[in-house]
Amino acid sequence: MSTPASSLGAFSRREFRTLVASVSFLTRVPVRARATNDGDDLVRSMAWFPFVGLLVGTAVGAVAQLLALVVTPVLGSVLAVIVGVLLTGALHVDALADTCDALGARSRERALEVMRESTLGTYGVVAIVLDLLVRVGALDILVEHHAAMAYAALAGVLSRLAPVVLAGSLEYARIGPGVGRAFTRVPRHRVLIALAFALGLALILKGVRGALVLVVVLVLCGVSGAFYRRWLGGVTGDTLGATCEISEVLVLVMGVAFVGHT
Repeated sequence: MSTPASSLGAFSRREFRTLVASVSFLTRVPVRARATNDGDDLVRSMAWFPFVGLLVGTAVGAVAQLLALVVTPVLGSVLAVIVGVLLTGALHVDALADTCDALGARSRERALEVMRESTLGTYGVVAIVLDLLVRVGALDILVEHHAAMAYAALAGVLSRLAPVVLAGSLEYARIGPGVGRAFTRVPRHRVLIALAFALGLALILKGVRGALVLVVVLVLCGVSGAFYRRWLGGVTGDTLGATCEISEVLVLVMGVAFVGHT
């Protein structure tokens, strides 16, 4: 017969596994040996996505802000973006490129095929270039206002919330297997946990402005979800990653707008 202490211990071990699974999936931090990464752990891990985003965003913002002390703000921002790409393995940048390439397809079936192709098209290249340029430009301005760490952390938190919200509300668009299928099985209570995490962290980082940015990101999720449902009939791993990337850039741009009026 299990005791409350043993039940709590089992719960703690399971949540630790899911946290490690989320770090393993979202970053290139070498923790795979400690994670089972089975389907259930990966699905439950989505509740921890905003927390992992906090770690990644804080690292990027800290690098940008600290390097500005020894190099120019723009160079520090470029190097910070490189650090972010290395930490995440360009996971969501790649998803953004694949999704944008698929926009040129003439049918739903072809769009899904394009997302699985390893080649990079014109739309994808343009999307990557614009994404990185806006990131660097936004970080450069935030560094000058000593706000890079806070807004980069906020961007990390809220952008990782976006795919959780979408996965919890839309069907998987493909008939066969894929990364996105596992995520669309996320229980609603895990989505709510992620949302609560994100709201709490947003309030800690930027107060009322953080909550406002969260609302904007949720609106973006709603618009994106409606588009994906009409375009593909649901979401894929690439569309989830693309929304994450777009959300991150949106938060940084909103940060620039805020610091410009202070």
